[in-house]
Amino acid sequence: MPDHTRRTDRRAEALTKDVIVETAIAILDTQGVPGLTFRALAKQLATGSGAIYWHVADKDALLAAATDRIIAEALPRSVEGTSPREVIRALAMAVFDTLETHPWVGAQLSGDPWQYAVLRILEGVGAQLDALGVSEANRFNAATALLSFILGLAGQYALRARRLAAGANRAEILGAIAAQWSQLDPKRHPFVRQVAAQLADHDDREQFLAGIDLILAGIAGSD
Repeated sequence: MPDHTRRTDRRAEALTKDVIVETAIAILDTQGVPGLTFRALAKQLATGSGAIYWHVADKDALLAAATDRIIAEALPRSVEGTSPREVIRALAMAVFDTLETHPWVGAQLSGDPWQYAVLRILEGVGAQLDALGVSEANRFNAATALLSFILGLAGQYALRARRLAAGANRAEILGAIAAQWSQLDPKRHPFVRQVAAQLADHDDREQFLAGIDLILAGIAGSD
């Protein structure tokens, strides 16, 4: 075997996928998805791109692995004495906080709803619905309703991240939209005009949790 091949093998063995994913997350948190290249990753790890490809097939696979790591670490474990409803609320808020801390995760979750990180969320929700006594006939619809609401948040954060990258801030974005709403035809859009003021200064966290509670209340009333 040529010497350069043995050196490549040894370099690949010195790395682990966990180290690569951890380094990728650090790059994503500071530079976003555009900043994550195999060249940048190789520089951070002081290795060659070939050694990284030994463990990770491509950028999409790396993003999926990084997203899964973040979600796996964020999701709460069931605690004895905690009601299933509270576990679901804690799970949903863990995802909310994760998207605040790691804005790039929103785009990854909303961009591929079949990836393993999404299945982790669905499994966590579904297990608690079972514990709540939701019938098997209603469990799928209930779980996917909650999942869709959570992934909807992910999509909103992905859009917001792109707008913030362009130099705007949350207050400016919401203020501009609220101003547009307040100018709508009052006969055609009475409700939208009414809530325009609330949009401008609402608390995202409170609004999200209220939505989770509304879905849980509907689930409780449908079984």
